[in-house]
Amino acid sequence: MDLFGETNDWATKLAPILEKYNGRKHPLDYQNLYQLVIMVVLSAQDSDANINSISPALFKKFPNMERLAASNVETLIPYISKVRNFGTKANWILEIAQTIQKDENIPLTMEGLTSLKGIGRKSANVIMREAKVTAEGIIADLHVIRVSPRIGLIPETQDGNKVEKQLMQIVPKIIWAEIGMAISFLGREICRPKPKCEECPINAVCGYYRVNQ
Repeated sequence: MDLFGETNDWATKLAPILEKYNGRKHPLDYQNLYQLVIMVVLSAQDSDANINSISPALFKKFPNMERLAASNVETLIPYISKVRNFGTKANWILEIAQTIQKDENIPLTMEGLTSLKGIGRKSANVIMREAKVTAEGIIADLHVIRVSPRIGLIPETQDGNKVEKQLMQIVPKIIWAEIGMAISFLGREICRPKPKCEECPINAVCGYYRVNQ
């Protein structure tokens, strides 16, 4: 049952956004798995655009985990000083590099990724989705947290872990890998704080649209 007392096949109802956004690369402009991991950590509470802007110089200086692991905070900070909470994040990514040592040692499981400094479930889900490994959860970024209740998928909450858990209970595992990013792209492009409902491919099943049309 959904929030309106109806039995829902959300996989079918969300199919238009899955089709629209399926496989689209994450907005972080990474070139390999090493860059993705570092950029995901740096992007916490910051914008993807800002991380994209500082990454070319960062990765020219530190092209892989080995080079990063051999560095130190003083050398690293000038390359990430425009990133929010750069001091804390410098320590996080150095610890990740020193733990992993080589790019090929990057784990691609929820347990392995979340054991690393600065990587929670949301970040791990992003990394696993981009690496195209079997999903163990659903991406619940700030767009998913805002849009999912608006559509009528789940009750409103600002707790990303709760949002992820609730979504995992109502959508089939076969679409876990893509549904979070599909909702996120919808939130970035159409379902903005001031939504462009007429352009939305799922407005026919949206609770907000139903009430406000």
